[in-house]
Amino acid sequence: MKVPNYILSCTLLAAVILVCQARPNTKLSSQTSSGLRSECLGNLMRLSLDKALAVGNQLEVEAVNGSRRVLLTPALAARCGYSMESDPWGNTRIYSSLLGCYAHNTEDSTFDIGLKLQMFNPTSPDVTSHDVQQTCSFSRWAQREVLCDRNYMEVSHHMPVHDQSDPKGSSAVPEKNNPQQNIIPGGSSLGSIWKLTFYTPEPVPMVQKEAEQAGYGAMSTANRIVVRSPYHKPETYSEEVAGIPMEMLRVSVYYNSPAGLNILDMSAACPIGGVLFTEQLISWHVPRTLTPVVDSGSKIHELHMGISGQRLDKGQMSARGYTLATRDFHIIMEIPVGAPDGYYKSHAPENQYHVSFSVEPMLEVLWRSERSAEETHYKVLFPITTPLMARPPQTIDQSDAEGRLFSVKIGTFLQDVELKNITFSTGTLSVEQCVQRGFNVQQKDHPDSTRTFSISLGFSEDVVQTHNPERLVTRYTLALTMGFVVLPERSSFSASAELQASLQDVVLPKVSGSCDQENFHITVTYGNQGSNSQTFETLVGYNRLTAERAAAYRFTEHSTHFSFVVPFLAQDTALEVLESDSVRARLDILLWDPKYQWPVGDLFLACHFPLTSTQCFSNGTMNAVAVKLESVPNLQPSRLRLKDRSCRPVKTTERWALFSFTVDSCGTSRTFLDNYMVYENEISLDYNSEPVYQGWGGRVSRTSPIDPEYKQKVSCLYRVDGALSTLFSHAPGSAPAAEVGKGQLQVNLRLAKDRSYTSFFQPEDFPILKVLQEPVFMEVSLDSSSDPRLELVLENCWASSGADRHALPRWDIIVDTCENPEDRYLTELLPVHKDGRVTIPAHVKRFSFKMFTFTRNDQVLQEQIQIHCDTVVRLSSWQQGKRPEEGDERFTSLI
Repeated sequence: MKVPNYILSCTLLAAVILVCQARPNTKLSSQTSSGLRSECLGNLMRLSLDKALAVGNQLEVEAVNGSRRVLLTPALAARCGYSMESDPWGNTRIYSSLLGCYAHNTEDSTFDIGLKLQMFNPTSPDVTSHDVQQTCSFSRWAQREVLCDRNYMEVSHHMPVHDQSDPKGSSAVPEKNNPQQNIIPGGSSLGSIWKLTFYTPEPVPMVQKEAEQAGYGAMSTANRIVVRSPYHKPETYSEEVAGIPMEMLRVSVYYNSPAGLNILDMSAACPIGGVLFTEQLISWHVPRTLTPVVDSGSKIHELHMGISGQRLDKGQMSARGYTLATRDFHIIMEIPVGAPDGYYKSHAPENQYHVSFSVEPMLEVLWRSERSAEETHYKVLFPITTPLMARPPQTIDQSDAEGRLFSVKIGTFLQDVELKNITFSTGTLSVEQCVQRGFNVQQKDHPDSTRTFSISLGFSEDVVQTHNPERLVTRYTLALTMGFVVLPERSSFSASAELQASLQDVVLPKVSGSCDQENFHITVTYGNQGSNSQTFETLVGYNRLTAERAAAYRFTEHSTHFSFVVPFLAQDTALEVLESDSVRARLDILLWDPKYQWPVGDLFLACHFPLTSTQCFSNGTMNAVAVKLESVPNLQPSRLRLKDRSCRPVKTTERWALFSFTVDSCGTSRTFLDNYMVYENEISLDYNSEPVYQGWGGRVSRTSPIDPEYKQKVSCLYRVDGALSTLFSHAPGSAPAAEVGKGQLQVNLRLAKDRSYTSFFQPEDFPILKVLQEPVFMEVSLDSSSDPRLELVLENCWASSGADRHALPRWDIIVDTCENPEDRYLTELLPVHKDGRVTIPAHVKRFSFKMFTFTRNDQVLQEQIQIHCDTVVRLSSWQQGKRPEEGDERFTSLI
């Protein structure tokens, strides 16, 4: 572990700052305070400054010796034996060596130390000063004293007393030197230091003044020579002793002695490493034999452990869980992480919360040489800080769903952490802004010097996001990130939390309606999720209520609801049933949530509206209105016809068709009922057999019997002398039904074996196996009739998946006596000639097509198909292409 270059002039961690600059002329007030405490700790004096006295102030420290006052700068403090350290809360300790530059020394046994503390508050012009005077007595000096403090190494040695009969002494200058050199130039007092030679290990000589200018301290007292060096100076060096890195100082001091110029070899070695860490324990290793401070023949005579310069006895060590032991090569001190004599500090590397633990153990060793009985006293104050330990913040959800309140607590942190801001989904707010908005933000300090932060706010705040996983359930989500700063360095980190709560608290909008003679009246009352424009769409029929539609429907909006009016013949209504004097119309309203894709309200309102569908006039004119009913959704009113297919509507829209005709036209039939004449006609769907293709995208729609049938009968009842009433009937959506022919006529549908039509498959041969696209030859014949006036008409033929003529799926083969042009397997109508088997060709119809099957998504739906045909028997004199009228014989054939 590298020893930090601690300085007395530094920034204290609780905003206690020593500044070295001119101050305004202010009145100094000298006072005493319970926050100051000075103690004598062996060869050190310690001044403790309580945080209550220091926090918020800038601090200057001066050394006082009599009337002399000297401002202690960092360099001067290290050279003269002063150091200072502070914890994050501002508790400050100032240490002074008894052999420091400005201590008043009386015979190396009594030491008077004076310090002046000046505190400057940035918010006040006043300066508070404290004068500290402490007298320490210490006489148990070993021959060699080594002190390792935070920012300097100090070694002192008792000045040898030489035998006057031996002017050279054990360390005298050799006789070969000039005796004149035995006098220190410019000095005659005993103990005066002339020069110092540092070994790096190369010798570097300096006179005393040069050494002091280089930052070293060298002085003599009544009985001792003292040399002091800051760490990591050019004339010091690092070396491992028993595997422990040490900072070394080796120096020879030339000083004046009774025998003349004398030389004293001095050395110090201070540990700059040797610390091992686990999550629970700190282990500090110091060499048991400290070469070159002591020789290998020295033994440990005393061994002590202390904290922050204060010795601990065995009971105190045991109570704290400390241990101190010696091994073959090391002295080992063990301190539990979190011990009461240390403190934790917060850190924020890479936006993550970490803590470190710091403690300042002290080691005192007294070695005694077995050969010379010399004693070496060794004292080390060694600040230790553990590596950073990650402490991910914990979040505790304390929400109250019933009270609709989110509460979260985040922690724990040390008390050097402050909450700076909170980031929500809507943005970042300072703590002050959160409080102004009514959020309950709290900081709670605990007795164990930890701190937690909490925030509470309601579900209705805009920083809370809402989501509806179900139509009646609201999920409330509060996502927040708390931004923290670590004091005093103001490094930042953050901690996030996400809270959720689900409540069945959704009130859906309601739709209600009524009808008058012409309109639907609709009212939509809002729920608690907002209005139409905010949360849901309104569908009228199958169309969204756009601004254009809203204007057409007389839309009005209010704070709690909106309303609109829809005419019953509007495009968005559905006509269900047409009656003699009214029509039943239905309006479907759907409230749709586009975000979640589900309905939130609906209304299906059906009403009867007055509507005259047939008018009978005395001049024999009939007017009839046909409407597009819901049962025939694909109906085009323009394709409706009367019995005479040439009679078309005189006016059409997308919803209705108007016919106007006389009772003696358009295929109108007349019957007599007592004294009345009844004229009847029928409106039905015209079959379009002439589709036009312009590629797949330009197809003209067509109809066939596969489409739903539309039939509406209209009738007028006349007295012989005038019109009396109007009647009608209709059958929308009814399925067509074949009428069975009467008499001896019989129609057969057969499958020929080849194109010659000379042989046919018999009933027992079915089902017949055919390969796709293999030709299939069909024949339909009128049997048991020899009347040449009759003709068999092949009206419609189609294929289905079953024997039921209405079975699905199905495909048209022949439509309205013509081949289906949509068929890729093209149907071909074949001519029939008279031969030995066919005596009347008009009684036989033949056609062929290529074999196919029904598929969907390339999967075969049905392996078998069945053929159905509708046929008409009529007089051969009827015109080709004219549809059969009432009285024609109809037959249905199936194979």
